[in-house]
Amino acid sequence: MRVRLVIQYAGANYVGWQVQKNGVSVQALVEKELQKLTGAPVTLHASGRTDSGVSARAQVAHFDTDARIPADKYAYALNTGLPCDIRVMFSGVAEGFHARFDVLRKYYRYQVENRAHASVFHRDTALHVHVPLDLERLNEAAQSILGTHDFAAFKAAGTTVENTVRTIYKSEWSTEGRLLCYDVAGSGFLYNMVRILVGTMLQVGMGRMETDALARALSSGNRFDAGPTAPAHGLTLYRVEYGDFDTEDYVC
Repeated sequence: MRVRLVIQYAGANYVGWQVQKNGVSVQALVEKELQKLTGAPVTLHASGRTDSGVSARAQVAHFDTDARIPADKYAYALNTGLPCDIRVMFSGVAEGFHARFDVLRKYYRYQVENRAHASVFHRDTALHVHVPLDLERLNEAAQSILGTHDFAAFKAAGTTVENTVRTIYKSEWSTEGRLLCYDVAGSGFLYNMVRILVGTMLQVGMGRMETDALARALSSGNRFDAGPTAPAHGLTLYRVEYGDFDTEDYVC
């Protein structure tokens, strides 16, 4: 039986989703609990990895098992053993499904607290920027990446990937209470791509780069034409959409 999970986690205490030698990962903890439940080693396959400090409102993963536990009961059983900063929001049968290869669109949100003094309640989920940011300039820059482009300039230095072309369906900044939120949806993302996009746009919002900075970096393909990589803790994997399944139906 193949089981699909929708998992939420706060990233502050973890080295990321993927199993690492240098610390505790979300994947390792969920797999450990699954082994207790099924009596056999279990490998989780996720929609994608998230880095140390990055949170997930809706990570999707699947695993195969011969255990006789009903698929819809895994969420309840896992949540009794997992720490409170990891919750399984849904579990169900998903024969023929692949959490990574079947993704249509992935959605990320990056939060910025733009005021003089940082709130202690946002310390793990939003980047504090005390310099005033211009929302109009941020959105003008954000619009320039819509569509299909080669995002070679927005991947982490030293990483290798055969294809750097991605399609962006949504790219916009908005205000939510005292936070500035950047929402981006795409067919997929390169390693550190969202954080480099955000880091570049923040430079634009501060007036340190021109509003066409992202367009020029897309054209050149040169990492040095983009801005710095924004810190991980402001980033959340917000939503994952498949042809017959959308995490929006299972998370708050």
